Amino acid sequence: MASIDKPPLGTSTVKWRFPEIHPEGRKYALIAGAIALASLFIWDFITWPLVFLTVGVAAFFRDPVRVTPQEEGLIVSPADGLVTMIERVPVPPELAGPQALGNAPLLRVSVFMSVFDVHINRTPITGTVRHVIYISGKFMNADFDKASEENERQHVLVEDRHGLRVGFTQIAGLVARRIVSFVKAGDMVVAGQRIGLIRFGSRVDVFLPEGYGCTVALGQRAIAGETILAKKGAPAATGISQ
Repeated sequence: MASIDKPPLGTSTVKWRFPEIHPEGRKYALIAGAIALASLFIWDFITWPLVFLTVGVAAFFRDPVRVTPQEEGLIVSPADGLVTMIERVPVPPELAGPQALGNAPLLRVSVFMSVFDVHINRTPITGTVRHVIYISGKFMNADFDKASEENERQHVLVEDRHGLRVGFTQIAGLVARRIVSFVKAGDMVVAGQRIGLIRFGSRVDVFLPEGYGCTVALGQRAIAGETILAKKGAPAATGISQ
């Protein structure tokens, strides 16, 4: 039997690679590329700007591989972006009640995604999707606090095997015009799994259960599926901008 060569102890087999383009965005990249190609025969002076636009569209829909922590009692970030708000607020009506997050105010962590961030959203915990509630609305700047009540948004509630429920809200922004969901009520998901995307700039709010300490600070950048937003029993995090 032929022997199998193994890498020497301590040798890493992890290599950098270009992120793939999510299938949801491939058609847009192809359309932009086709227009850029056609411009060569019509208005060649705009070809290069259109080429840059094509690259930008492809980059917007990039879908990098993420490594999600597997420790119990963790809530990971559902979005890439900047932590812009950490405050205790009333639970949205769609996520309130005994079958959801209850009626008491909860700590909300808001992650703002610019057009330069990855826009694939991921589930913060492993469990069963209990609710997916879409609400049409306005398209004001997602960084405004009132965007959580007036913008187009989608609420998702996930419950783990111990009965812990975590709710989060995808909020469309000034440029974002569509929230795309990859899951539905009843689906089983694992922490860090892709659950949807928001096109072209937006925000995700996560409502932390009681007993979970926020482990990120205002101004910190979060990475979907990797950054730990909260941990059971952990003290609140503080940070210094530098």
